[in-house]
Amino acid sequence: MSQQEKLESSSILKCVRCGTCRSVCPVFEEIGWESKTARGRMLLGQGLIENELEVDEELLESLNMCTTCGICEEKCPAGAAPPKIVETARQMLVDKGHHTNSQEKLYNNTMEYGNSLAEASDRNEWAVGLQPAENTLKSDYVYFVGCLGAYRYPKLARKTYSILRKLGVALLKDEKCCGSPIMRTGFNADKLVSHNLEQIKQVGAHTIISSCAGCYNTFKKNYPDEFRVMHVSEFLEENLSRLNLKPLDIIVTYHDPCHLGRSQGIYDSPRNIIKSICTLIEMKRSKDQARCCGGGGGVRMAYPNLSMNLAKKRVDDFPRNIDYVVTACHLCRNNLIEGGSEIEVIDIVDLICLSIAD
Repeated sequence: MSQQEKLESSSILKCVRCGTCRSVCPVFEEIGWESKTARGRMLLGQGLIENELEVDEELLESLNMCTTCGICEEKCPAGAAPPKIVETARQMLVDKGHHTNSQEKLYNNTMEYGNSLAEASDRNEWAVGLQPAENTLKSDYVYFVGCLGAYRYPKLARKTYSILRKLGVALLKDEKCCGSPIMRTGFNADKLVSHNLEQIKQVGAHTIISSCAGCYNTFKKNYPDEFRVMHVSEFLEENLSRLNLKPLDIIVTYHDPCHLGRSQGIYDSPRNIIKSICTLIEMKRSKDQARCCGGGGGVRMAYPNLSMNLAKKRVDDFPRNIDYVVTACHLCRNNLIEGGSEIEVIDIVDLICLSIAD
């Protein structure tokens, strides 16, 4: 048994089988099977670590249907950490050659194209005209745009960097995927990590700024502790006085991304920015109690119907009579829009741009 497996086995033993997780797990609420809740997955993880289980399709499905949203860990009275067990179990299975076709496709795309979306175009195309030739700018701060920012939300990436550039933030010359999608699904991302670390060192930065909750979480959890890591909401909150914001007569609600909120405890920065601009109405389930959008942990790609059903339930939480739903995660934004939101879903930077005085 590896040291990692010993640590996770110790964590599994914290589970007292009380079933508290059953009352909060979004996947269990949707599927209804014990094997699809944290308690069931803890038992499956223990069986894998102790070599007592045969790997079959049902086992793979149980472990891969977890969004790793972390609400089970938040609620666990015994202090168990089911998301860590799930990720370790996925790694064990992948190491032994057990994975789904969607996992393999995600891994191959990410390693071949340098992004999880299989995009062959220039990753920095969104930034044309916004940076010095050949990205020669040196800075203490660097903006990591991420795959979704670069390829699915290029206008938002331009908005974000148009603000950050004025605050002395640089870009990477050859950014690649942070590795989060393949790490969360059990694969090794060391090559991507090493590449991005070298790029950051070339810029000379001591602080990485990310507008993607998944990238942010990955830099905090899976990269060497050599840099300060900030979400763009944290960085912009620190620089609010320099943004020349004007108040807006609108009402918004805020969706907490799991990887930003429960995983990293970032609740106040986005809200402080919102409150400096307009009126904020909270959802009934917010902050550490927020419902998952259904997009994380590889679920969106592997189980799209499940992912959409979870998104629809989060959309049902939206208050009435609001102008916008604000979030701070590209994946959450995607899922909430596709989950049928009739209210426009925008990023925290979109709200800032609406507020910046001419």
